[in-house]
Amino acid sequence: MSDQLEKVNLAEKFAQFSDHWNPRVVGELNGQQVKIAKFLGPFEWHHHEQEDEFFLVIKGAFEMHLRDKVVTLKPGEFMIVPRGVEHKPVANQEAEVLMFEPASTLNTGNLQDSARTRKDLEKI
Repeated sequence: MSDQLEKVNLAEKFAQFSDHWNPRVVGELNGQQVKIAKFLGPFEWHHHEQEDEFFLVIKGAFEMHLRDKVVTLKPGEFMIVPRGVEHKPVANQEAEVLMFEPASTLNTGNLQDSARTRKDLEKI
C-alpha cells in the first residue's frame, strides 16, 4: 500500500531501460496499468478486441498509422485508440510514451505470437 503513495518520476523510470517496444508497468489502479515504453521504428499492424488504448508522448514524437490516416503525436499530446481499430505506431526517432490501458491488454493485441509480444511485463 505504501508504494502507491509515492510519486513516480518518469524521467528516472525511462532512464532504467534502453530497449524499444518493450512496455514496463509503472503504476496500477482500478484494474488498469500505467505503462511506459520507448518506441523506435515501425511496430506491427494490430488491434485489440476488448480494450481501448491511451498513448501520451512524453519525449520525442511518433506517428499513429490508421487505415485511413496518419496522426503525428508530439510531447504533451495524446491519442485514444478505440477497441477494434487497427493501428500501427511508427517512430522515426526514439519516442518515450506513456500508455494507460486495462491490465489485460496485450501489446500486440490480436497478434499473440509475434516476436514483439510481451505477456509478463516488468514492473519498475
